[in-house]
Amino acid sequence: MLGNLRFDSMVEKLSRRVAGHTSRRGAIGRLGAVMAGAALVPLLPVDRRGRVSRANAATVEGADPRAKFAPQDHDVQSCDYWRHCSIDGNICDCSGGSLTNCPPGTKLASASWVASCFNPTDGQSYLIAYRDCCGANVSGRCPCLNTEGELPVYRPEFANDIIWCFGAEDDAMTYHCTISPIVGKAG
Repeated sequence: MLGNLRFDSMVEKLSRRVAGHTSRRGAIGRLGAVMAGAALVPLLPVDRRGRVSRANAATVEGADPRAKFAPQDHDVQSCDYWRHCSIDGNICDCSGGSLTNCPPGTKLASASWVASCFNPTDGQSYLIAYRDCCGANVSGRCPCLNTEGELPVYRPEFANDIIWCFGAEDDAMTYHCTISPIVGKAG
């Protein structure tokens, strides 16, 4: 009991000393500055050169892994096809589907992530909505890891590391492959 009173007395003295040397406006101002600084942290640049280099090295045998992603428009089953600039998964075109349709026996997830990809043929950038096809085992065909425009997981609409099958019909939670339909012109 006596220990509690000493502790209470010590906390009271410390609180009064802090209150006597600081103002409410100053404390609120410092708190606001800390919160504003914390809000700016997501705007800091993120170095993704390592993942892009690995993705490019996987697509071009013997190519320099530091080379920039150069999109092409003739082979839809290749990781460097222009619509696949931010795909992280298996291309459905290699598993009986297409760029816009899931293979038979799979269902389209209701959620997606988006990226802006450059089409070298017409010189335009397009918004691509990557959508997972779910309900069958992973196809394992045409695996790609492209990260152009990807943001961290706390921005899920731009994060390609998430398996989006949680939104598929009939609880088809197993990932199979990814389609890449065009939503519209970017910017």
